[in-house]
Parts: sequence; C-alpha cells; structure tokens
Amino acid sequence: MIKVETSVVIARPPNEVFAYISNFENNPQWQSGMQEAKFTSEGPLDVGSTYTQVAKFLGRRIESTFEVIEYQPNRMVKASSTSGSFPITFTRIVEPVGSGTKVTAVVEGDASGFFKLAEPLLARMVQRSVGADYANLKRKLETQVE
Repeated sequence: MIKVETSVVIARPPNEVFAYISNFENNPQWQSGMQEAKFTSEGPLDVGSTYTQVAKFLGRRIESTFEVIEYQPNRMVKASSTSGSFPITFTRIVEPVGSGTKVTAVVEGDASGFFKLAEPLLARMVQRSVGADYANLKRKLETQVE
C-alpha cells in the first residue's frame, strides 16, 4: 500500500481553489502525465459522480475510471478508481488559511502486478510527482488572471 500526503498554500480564495480542483477535467492542466480527463456523469458534482482519465506513468498508458465517494462542497472531495491497472483513491481538502487557501492532497494506491515489484521506488516517485503537481497548481492559480 502506498500513501502520499502533501500540502500547499495558494494565495486564492478557498471557493475558487475548490471549484478548480474539483473540476477533474482541469487535471491535465496541472498534473504531469495526465493526458485527458472527462466527466461521464451529469453535474453537479456529488457522491456518485464519475469521470475517466488517461495518464502516462512510467512510460505506460493508464486509463482509469473514478467515482466520487465523499463530497463536502467547497471543502473536500474524495474519489476512488473503479477500473484501471493501478487502484487508487485520492482526497483533496481545502481550508482557509490567512488570506489564502491550504490544499491537502492524500493519494493512496495499491500496487499490484507490474507495479508491485517496484513498490518502494514507486512510493518515492508518487511522492515526488504529487508534490510537483501541487506546486504546479499553486503557480497556475496564483498567476491566473481574473
């Protein structure tokens, strides 16, 4: 089991940050390796909402389907993969801090098959990747023109 947690403070209001990170179709704009993401359920976002994504990781194309399993508007969204080669659950938590927003990401995955052999290395790679993605999110949202 791999579990990675990272946090970043973004100089933007919590509702704006949450709206951006809970629209999973934005993922390719700030997550490295993410090629596409598309909702497969009708809005608005809530428990049971689904989306598909295509990512490239370790040179492999990974197609996954996700379902939202917990949701608190403007506060937290948690989704879990329902298909794909790498079972994963992620949580994105938004909280006000000073004049900005603290975003905490928790990513949990269950390495199996091809990935199980490299689990310790994979854990370090995921930590580095998630950290870089959230640093990129911070840069993107702080430089975004209103």
